[in-house]
Amino acid sequence: MSNPEPSSRRSPALPAVPKGDVLGTYDTYPEAQHVVDKLAKADFDVRQLSIIGSDLKTIERVTGKLTYGRSALAGAATGAWLGLFAGSLLFLFTASPNITYAFAVILLGAAFGMLFGVVSYAINRRRQDYTSTHQVVASSYQVLAPSNVIVRAQELLQRPEE
Repeated sequence: MSNPEPSSRRSPALPAVPKGDVLGTYDTYPEAQHVVDKLAKADFDVRQLSIIGSDLKTIERVTGKLTYGRSALAGAATGAWLGLFAGSLLFLFTASPNITYAFAVILLGAAFGMLFGVVSYAINRRRQDYTSTHQVVASSYQVLAPSNVIVRAQELLQRPEE
């Protein structure tokens, strides 16, 4: 069987869930990471391991009320960063660099960002009047290892930490 050419219209194979035996089940991701770290320090080939998160949940944490002032400030900050980037390019790639032009571009970026922030808030105001962060977490994490190395991994995990 030959490999398909890059210009082939075949879709790539879908990723598969790793197979193996459960080395352990943990409540938090750092606990599962600690197990893999311990095996790595014991010179175990950790490329054979997988950490599988189960029962995924989306968590939205409300961080505050959204107002015109917050929208303007966030837009100004974003615009200033974009202006800083453009101003840096202007300063670096002009025949006679002038720092005044670079600062002017930063201020223009902040002004346009502020305007964009206020307008987008006015348009979307009725949909969401708060700010939040999103996170996906699992209820439990399993460390999987292939059947042929599971006993060695368990032995290494039972050793006391140095």
